[in-house]
Formats: sequence, structure tokens, C-alpha cells
Amino acid sequence: MRVSRLLLVTLRDVPAEAEITSHQLLLRAGYIRRVGSGIYAYLPLMWRVLQKITAVVREEMNRAGAQETLLPQLHPAELWQKSGRWQGYTAGEGIMFHLEDRQGRELGLGPTHEEVITSLAGELLRSYRQLPVNLYQIQTKFRDEIRPRFGLMRGREFIMKDAYSFHASEADLRETYGVMDQAYRRIFERCGLDAVPVDADSGAIGGAASQEFMVTADAGEDLILISDDGQYAANQEKAVSIPSAASPLPDGPEESIPTPGLGSIESLCDAKGWDPSQVVKVLLLVATLDDETLQPLLVSLRGDQELNPTKVVNAVSRTLNKGVLDCRPITPEDNNRQQIDPLPFGSIGPDLSDDVLKGAKTWEPTFLRLSDETASELGSFICGANTPDLHRFNTSWTAIGQKPTSLDLRNARAGDVCQHNPESRLTEKRGIEVGHIFQLGRKYSEAMESRFTNENGKTEPFWMGCYGIGVSRLAQAAVEQHHDDSGICWPTAIAPFEAIVVVANIQDETQAQLGEALYSELQNAGVDVLIDDRKERAGVKFKDADLIGIPWRIVVGRDASEGTVELVCRSSREVQKLPHAEAVTCLIKALHP
Repeated sequence: MRVSRLLLVTLRDVPAEAEITSHQLLLRAGYIRRVGSGIYAYLPLMWRVLQKITAVVREEMNRAGAQETLLPQLHPAELWQKSGRWQGYTAGEGIMFHLEDRQGRELGLGPTHEEVITSLAGELLRSYRQLPVNLYQIQTKFRDEIRPRFGLMRGREFIMKDAYSFHASEADLRETYGVMDQAYRRIFERCGLDAVPVDADSGAIGGAASQEFMVTADAGEDLILISDDGQYAANQEKAVSIPSAASPLPDGPEESIPTPGLGSIESLCDAKGWDPSQVVKVLLLVATLDDETLQPLLVSLRGDQELNPTKVVNAVSRTLNKGVLDCRPITPEDNNRQQIDPLPFGSIGPDLSDDVLKGAKTWEPTFLRLSDETASELGSFICGANTPDLHRFNTSWTAIGQKPTSLDLRNARAGDVCQHNPESRLTEKRGIEVGHIFQLGRKYSEAMESRFTNENGKTEPFWMGCYGIGVSRLAQAAVEQHHDDSGICWPTAIAPFEAIVVVANIQDETQAQLGEALYSELQNAGVDVLIDDRKERAGVKFKDADLIGIPWRIVVGRDASEGTVELVCRSSREVQKLPHAEAVTCLIKALHP
């Protein structure tokens, strides 16, 4: 490919829309162009990158025994209604684009394909003799993100590889899950990415177990907690730890202490000289369930801990056996909308009476009461007295008279002791999720009534697994992990081209002839090579070559008359002046050792 014929429009200035480095570089280097909010065109250089990533993914999926297919992007609503996910994915802040056809039938643009594939499996896989089966596809997905951002990291249209496996037993599912784990590790290694496997929350997909693959990067949206001995890693949504011990309260009777204007833990402890670990803070939340029920929550947490929203949603879902569409703090404005008396914000205790909910217009009339284990374990503590500007000192769960359901609801954080090793502590890193594998169990097969006949002649639901890789996100994650001040430094395996021949002065006949000879020789040797044959200044060509990030560069310049060229490694910046034949030999050896 000749740069003179390549659709390449580079930018010197950073686009205003780009917030993180990888997004800036992909725009500046002419890889992508924004069409609309969260919608990008993949320009020729990016399409070559995506094709190379796709080839690696396809090779490893085929090696793992998966079969490629292609599923429809339009999904009938009744499939999602059967699984119980239609409401959650379309109502409120749901992420599914949905529409009606001319007959008034509801359809959705596929954000994921569990319903479609499970329905097909129920029709096609009738016997245990046909199992296991692992089907994958590589296609465009659609998600109506609330706030699209960071280019391809959080877009509304993106390329994804998703796979779904069907099994006759849980043991067989676990075996395939392990095979896919290894396949994913090979994919990321081959693509030149440092990807960390971490325990993860299964989210809206569901299932018994899941694992994310995170590319570590400062711009990552996810917080990863990793033990310093390297034996544990988890997304903060899922992470567990041993917290620091609470400071004990001195022995003494329970007291009621006036606390005017001290409505926060920080102000309360600063004014009274208390330690936050001695305080039970109570949070008022309201959960919107998938049957549109609005369930008020009363959540107790130790004052020095932070609530983990994902753990709360999961706890509510498990406790009530219902999906949770949304969970948010209750505000004073909600009092007015519900037409109930003002709640004692800043002084709420774990025993706040359900009576305060009487007459609520749309809320359930009773609280679901939950407590983090760190609060439940306190022998004595400080908490609100359910009266404005008043707190109880040295009270207890026995004195309060009721103890909420005790669960892990807090954020694990850096510095906490690891559960697997008291000598090890957690550290923090930011990460970009590029892959996620799930043991779905029978969640979808039971809901979709997809069954097979087992070896005893009885029917039962399939055991299922699900395995996703964000192909377009992986491409940008690679840039986030591999760049410098001058531009992108692509890993060779996924670079749009392996090498570029830069002819400094194309109007110099000697340079032009040597450049063309090198270009032909590299092509004949199987090198994926680009030649910059533009009538541009040498400085422009060098800047563009650095910006677009081709791994190797051969510069044909003033020494062309002597047959000497420069061989430049983009990532290390190492420059070698070599006879042109030796440069070709070195390059081929570096690319194909």
C-alpha cells in the first residue's frame, strides 16, 4: 500500500471531543472519525487493525473447539420477555435500542445474544449426544449508553466476539470455562496486551461465576484490587477483603447526645472526637425492581467504609428474588413527591420505623433492612437517634432491638488485608475491560425452556457458558497501553502494517528507486509493508510515521547513493544505519524470528 493512495488524514491538534490519550491518538492518526454521539467510522488503517485482531480471535476460538456462526441483530421482544430481561433492558435507563415494525411488533437491536442463542439451542440440540457445543460470532452490537465517552471504549455501536456453550453437566461447563480462560490469555498475549484476569460481578448477564480480563491503564474506568503477592485480583465491584479493626468505644451506659448541624460522618467525628469506625451510618435508598415495584432500603454501614452499589443491587435481587433496574439514594425531594413526613436525614438510625413510609404514593410501605458485616459485628457503636440533631452513644444491636440481614456490602480498598493471606495487602490499579467469561449455569435455559434429553431419557435444561471480547475496545486499549509523546506504538501482531518505507525526498531519483526496490523486496518476503511516496517534506513524513505507529521504519534518505538506510524500531526508538540489504535481513528476522 502506498501512502499517496491511502485515505490518511492526520491532525496536529488534539480534538476537543477526545478525553483520554488513546482516543486522541486514534482521531489524530486518522484511524477513526466520529459520526455521532458514541458512533464512529473505522477508517482504512483501523479496519486493518480490527481485521488482524479478529484473525487472532478467530484462530484461538477455532483452536478451542468453538464453531463460528452469525446471529441476527434484530431480536423479537418476546424472546427477551421470556427470559425476563426485556423490561430491564428497555425501561428507564435500559441500554437496548428498541423499535416497532410496521405491524406493531416490538424488536430490539442486540446488545447481547443469550436469548437468541438459547432459543436456537432448544430447537436444534435435542440430545446429550450432541453436547457440548460452543458457538461464537464476531459482529456489531448496539447499546444505548447513557453517556458515551472515550471513543471506542464506551460507544453505542461496537464490534464484539461473543460465544455461548451448551453442556449436559456442570462439570463439563467448568471444563469449557477453563479452556476459554486459556484461549483468552493466548489472545491477549498474541495481541501484545498486558491483560490481568480478575474476579468479576456477573452483572445483568447473570450466572454463578465470572472473570474479567483487564488491560491495566491509567485511563481505565474500572478499579482493580490486586494482592501484593499476586495471588488475588478482582474488580472492586466484586472484591473482598479483611477491613481494619474498629476502634472500641469506652465502657459506659447508652447516652443521647445533641448533634446540631452535624449531619455527616466527617463533621460528627471532627466535632465530637469520635473515630468513624465507631459509627454506624444508615443510608436510605430506593430500588426500582423489574416488576416496577419501588422498594425503600435501609442500609447500615460502618462509618469508615464505603457502600458498594453493585453488591447492594445483588443483595436486593437475591433477597427479593427479583431483578433490580435501578438503585439510588432517597433525597428530601422524594419526601415531597411521596407526600410523607420529612425523614430525619443526618440522624437516621438502623431502627427507623416503617411508620415513616405510611401514605407513600408509590413506595412499598416497609423497608428492606440490610447491614454490612463490618457494622453488624460492632458490639457497641454510635448511630442516629431518628430525631433531627440527635445521636445515640454506646448503643448496641441488642438495645436497638433488631438486626438487619448481614452481608458484604462495602467496597474493598487498597491497604485492606487479603482474605487468602493475612500477610498480603491489596493495591489499586485502573483497568479497561477487554474480555469477560461467565458460567451462566441454567439461568437462561430454564427461563427459555430450552431442554435436552439426558442419557437416562429425561429432559433437563442445558448448562451454559458465555464468553465475550470487545474487539474494537481491545484495539483502543492497545493504544492506551502502547504509546509515547509522538504517537501510537502498535504491537506488531495487530499493527495495520508491519513496516513502512519512508522515502525522505521522493523527487530524488536515487532515493525513489531504492525506496521502490526495498518496498518490492519486503512485499516479496511476505512483509505487510507501507511506502510513503508522498511529495511531502521529510519532517511531515516522519511525524506521520510516528503518529500512526507502524512498528518498523526504513528511512531512505541522503545516504541512498551509498546504499545505506536507517532501520528504526518505533517502540524503542533504536536507530541502525545499515546497508539496505542488511536492513532488510534484520527487519525480516525481527518480524519473523
